Amino acid sequence: MNILKEADKIINKRSEEKERMYGPFSEGMERAAMIASGSIGKQLTAQDMYMCLVALKLSRQSYNHKEDNLLDAVAYLGALNNYNTEK
Repeated sequence: MNILKEADKIINKRSEEKERMYGPFSEGMERAAMIASGSIGKQLTAQDMYMCLVALKLSRQSYNHKEDNLLDAVAYLGALNNYNTEK
């Protein structure tokens, strides 16, 4: 499996299916930033939330190699790029 092609499918090809179930991913990151900001008392951005998810996947990878960790990290980076491009 080519991890970059698979990440592209997740981000750009299957996003409509996920959007119907969970709403737009970018809006989810914006809402997560608001919730996290209120919870910790520090202002976070949607970009911060994307980077936190990447960090979580890399942390998990440091304990145990799973291709899914790397795939998700790449997908979150691609989604962050899309988010920044759309704004």
